[in-house]
Amino acid sequence: MTTLSQTKEIFRRADAVCFDVDSTVIREEGIDELAKFCGVGDAVTEMTRKAMGGSVTFKTALTERLSIIRCSREQVNKLITDHPPQLTAGIKELVDTLHQRNVKVFLVSGGFRCIVEHVSTQLNIPLHHVYANRLKFYFNGEFAGFDETQPTSESNGKGKVISMLKEKHGFKNVVMIGDGATDLEACPPANAFIGFGGNVVRQQVKERSLWYVTSFRELLKELEKI
Repeated sequence: MTTLSQTKEIFRRADAVCFDVDSTVIREEGIDELAKFCGVGDAVTEMTRKAMGGSVTFKTALTERLSIIRCSREQVNKLITDHPPQLTAGIKELVDTLHQRNVKVFLVSGGFRCIVEHVSTQLNIPLHHVYANRLKFYFNGEFAGFDETQPTSESNGKGKVISMLKEKHGFKNVVMIGDGATDLEACPPANAFIGFGGNVVRQQVKERSLWYVTSFRELLKELEKI
């Protein structure tokens, strides 16, 4: 059984850190923002809460929410332009510090690649380090569903991504950081999980996290001990 001090040590020695995006790296839930923008905010927010709490499978929740939103390519582009995702305080400094230490940083999200790529650019994270769901559109820009072959569309998708990263790159210490049930489920195969409650506290995640932080500065402080 891993302890708090062991979790901190794994973080200090990590060769890769995977961050969730919605409500972790950014302050909002991308799918909820998209729903609000398309005028169906309330119905979708309730479904997101259920998905994060773990009471329905992730793919079911994603399918149901997108069938309500049915956003066009133009709406998605306009959302990113008019309401760009807001970075959580301290994340830029943390990612920069990890990069300086030659730690590989990945964004592993159940959100949408078009939004997550915008975030990765702000954080200088290469696009091939982004794992997220892809929205599909018809040639006229109308909504056509999402790519169900992406591992991040599945309930244990983040764990599948981490297993694949370990196999591909030979990482020994991979840390997953996030706010939701899907992040917690990714450990194992992640070697350690750090719960993040800086934007929203999900009780189930808080109770089951060995190390739970509400600010990225707590993680920066830990790295300063090296």
